[in-house]
Amino acid sequence: MGKVFGVVILCLLYPLFVKALNLSFNDDILGLMVFKADVQDPQGKLVSWNEEDDSPCYWNGIKCNPRSNRVSQIVLDGFGLSGKISRGLMRLQFLRKLSLAKNNFTGSISVSIVGLANLRVLDLSENNLFGPIPGDLFEQCVTLRSISLAKNNFLGRIPESLKSCVALVSLNLSSNQFSDLLPSGIWSLNGLRSLDVSDNLLDGEIPVGIEGMYNLRAINLRKNHLKGEVPDGIGSCLLLRSIDLSENFLFGELPETIQMLSLCNELVLKHNVFVGTIPEWIGEMKSLEMLDLSGNNFSGQFPTSVGKLQSLKLLNISRNAISGNLPKSMSSCVNLMTLDVSHNSLTGDIPPWLFKLGLRQVLFSGNKLSGGLKNAFASSLDNSPQKLLALDISCNELADEIPLAIGDFNSLRSLNLSRNSLVGTIPKTVGQLKSLAVLDLSENQLNGSIPVELGGAYSLRELKLEKNALTGAIPTSIGNCSTLLSLSLSHNGLTGPVPVTLAKLTNLQNVDLSFNKLSGILPKQLVNLGHLESFNISHNQLKGELPSGVFFNTISPYSVSANPSLCGAAANMSCPTILPKPIVLNPNSTDSIPGTIPPILGHDKKILSISALIAISAAAIIVVGVIAITVLNLRVRSATSRSALPLTFSGGDGFSPSHSSDANSGKLVMFSGQLDFSTGSHALLNKDCELGRGGFGSVYRTVLADGMPVAIKKLTVSGLVKSQRDFEKEVKKLGKIHHPNVVALQGYYWTPSLQLLIYEFIAGGNLYEHIHEGSSKNLLSWNERFNVILGTAKGLANLHQMNIIHYNFKSSNILIDSSGDPKVADYGLARLLPMLDLYVLSSKIQSALGYMAPEFACKTVKITEKCDVYGFGVLVLEIVTGKKPVEYMEDDVMVLCDMVRGALEEGKVEECVDGRLHGKFPAEEAITVMKLGLMCTSQVPSNRPDMAEVVNILEMIRCPSEGQEELV
Repeated sequence: MGKVFGVVILCLLYPLFVKALNLSFNDDILGLMVFKADVQDPQGKLVSWNEEDDSPCYWNGIKCNPRSNRVSQIVLDGFGLSGKISRGLMRLQFLRKLSLAKNNFTGSISVSIVGLANLRVLDLSENNLFGPIPGDLFEQCVTLRSISLAKNNFLGRIPESLKSCVALVSLNLSSNQFSDLLPSGIWSLNGLRSLDVSDNLLDGEIPVGIEGMYNLRAINLRKNHLKGEVPDGIGSCLLLRSIDLSENFLFGELPETIQMLSLCNELVLKHNVFVGTIPEWIGEMKSLEMLDLSGNNFSGQFPTSVGKLQSLKLLNISRNAISGNLPKSMSSCVNLMTLDVSHNSLTGDIPPWLFKLGLRQVLFSGNKLSGGLKNAFASSLDNSPQKLLALDISCNELADEIPLAIGDFNSLRSLNLSRNSLVGTIPKTVGQLKSLAVLDLSENQLNGSIPVELGGAYSLRELKLEKNALTGAIPTSIGNCSTLLSLSLSHNGLTGPVPVTLAKLTNLQNVDLSFNKLSGILPKQLVNLGHLESFNISHNQLKGELPSGVFFNTISPYSVSANPSLCGAAANMSCPTILPKPIVLNPNSTDSIPGTIPPILGHDKKILSISALIAISAAAIIVVGVIAITVLNLRVRSATSRSALPLTFSGGDGFSPSHSSDANSGKLVMFSGQLDFSTGSHALLNKDCELGRGGFGSVYRTVLADGMPVAIKKLTVSGLVKSQRDFEKEVKKLGKIHHPNVVALQGYYWTPSLQLLIYEFIAGGNLYEHIHEGSSKNLLSWNERFNVILGTAKGLANLHQMNIIHYNFKSSNILIDSSGDPKVADYGLARLLPMLDLYVLSSKIQSALGYMAPEFACKTVKITEKCDVYGFGVLVLEIVTGKKPVEYMEDDVMVLCDMVRGALEEGKVEECVDGRLHGKFPAEEAITVMKLGLMCTSQVPSNRPDMAEVVNILEMIRCPSEGQEELV
């Protein structure tokens, strides 16, 4: 009867148990969802957290107690979360572990975050939490065993309430900004095994009482502002295995009690102010694997007892005042891998036992060692192959030769024997060091030539042989060292040319060949060194022209100085092919005396700029040319007026000729489609439809029968066109050009006395009008200007790819379509003229004033694509500055290139940007574009980049960035 009654009671109470259990689940879910609401989750790590779930135990980062099914662990390390840590965690009453490490949580920490009585582990390390920690934060932390707040931005005092965490085993508060004193209450945590408060701003002395920390295994107080002596009580922490008190202001002698720490394997006391001798008792710490006493004021000789430290792997006593020899007993340290005794006052020879230990790093630099290396190296030959990776014996007093045995160290990656008195030649065996990355033999007395075998050390990244007495040529085998970044051979007696194989070292960043006797011409292939930061060839006997390219066009004059026969802009010496400045002429000047202008308003006469002087000296040639062309044009016009206009068509896709035999009929060829002039032939004679006139003729707008407008150029220089065959050959070549940034040629019309070119019609006007004649409302923004520059560069690069030189490049020949994209017009027409030279020296100078490359004025120089590059450079500066290529002022001529170049030298180039932009442009981008423009206007054609390179540079300059839209 009683059993039945019990079952009935359970059945009645079961729904209440289930309800209570669901409430618990809902409590955990509610707390976690409140926490999630304050969190940003860009990686979607918390997407499985769904408030509709019955239990959170299967959510990502959540673990539950299998008995109670309540949340016991939250581990969200490295989830990429940000935001604040919510009070919602307070609802998780059964939480044992909270780990939010390696995220981007911000805000301060409050009592509510960890006010959880059952918490065992708290890890908030590697976030962006900040501010002081509340003094009472840890008052309820009796169950906490591990706390890590490392790598945040906490500041203020470490709270004294930590002493309440009586079960604490690990405390890590490193890499914050905690200041003031280290709380003495920490020493009462006798269960603590690991204490790390490194990399803070703690001040004062290490508090007494550490002797009670009998469970302590590791203590790290590195990089604070601690002062005073190391307390004697540290020797009572017999279980200590790691001690790091480095980078403080601790002073005095080391307490003898440290020798009692027989289990200690790491003792790091570097960068303090310890004094006295390194004690003999150090040999009693037989478990030591790392002993670092560097950067102190230890003096005297190194103790012989160090030979007892047979477990020692790293010994660093550098930057002290240790004197004498290293004790022979050190040969017993058979596990030693790194030995750093640099910057002391050690004397004597290199110890003969040194290389028998199988060391990985040996650093002896900055001592007073004398003698040679032969004995030490010879003693290593009886052993197994050497494992040495780094050897630095620089800044000593070593003499004698570098032994051939250096080649036996086949694992060596860094060898520095600089600043000694070594003599003899560089041993050929260095070529056997296939892993060598750094070889520094500088500032010795080495002689002879650089061995050809050096090329065998193909892993070299840094080669320094400067300030020796080396002679002979630079070996061509150096081209095998393909990973070389830095090469310094300066202050020797090297002769011969700079080897062309140097150009194979495409990773080179710094080269110094100065103060030698190198001769010959620099290889043009050096332009392939695209990572160069410095290239010093000063004080040699080099000759000829500097290589072209981005780096050499802007090389420092100091780097090429004192080469009497070296020429180029940087060398401040003109090469035989160096040409005069751009031709500019002041049309307002009526003075007959070259180099002067008439006085204005009573002012004295002033001498014009260099560019103007050169221009005026060419004025006579220009006038003769203009008269000649004028006469020719008059003849052409008279012939044209007598010519008939009936047109016979040759449509379709081919180039088939007209079959008309009418002497007054012409030949019309369309490259695609049909053409009907029935509604538009009158336009050729109607000045109302004239769009403009240029050096090659007039342009008219007409409409075809289908309503499509076209632009027709009537060549007014047709009298110069002698051959129909040659004319058609060139025009058909132009008709094959199809590029979005080039105006398309759609056909042509031919008679002996009249030639017409039929183009697509571009309605947006030309670039000159947009820059110089547009209203403030239609002013081009920076983005629009950059797009015009880039599009124009692409169009011109396409023409050059088709072996077509523009010859007449200027802003009025860049048309803007309805989408704002540029199209290069009036290209390739000079090829139609057999009398090009006369034409270029006349009409061209009038029409392309300021855009003309200097070589146009030199009959002996071949006209190439680099002439167009010069004009493009001027155009770039015109677009960026809003100024014309040449502007005539009251008493001077302003040449745009000279103005920008001068501003660059004065560090004021940003002031050259068009003021109408009102600062709405990216300064770095604009400056870089102007530098590119100056590079294109180099006086030396070979120093100008080709247009394909220009396009690549512009595309690299224009990198998408935030805020770009604001400049539109």
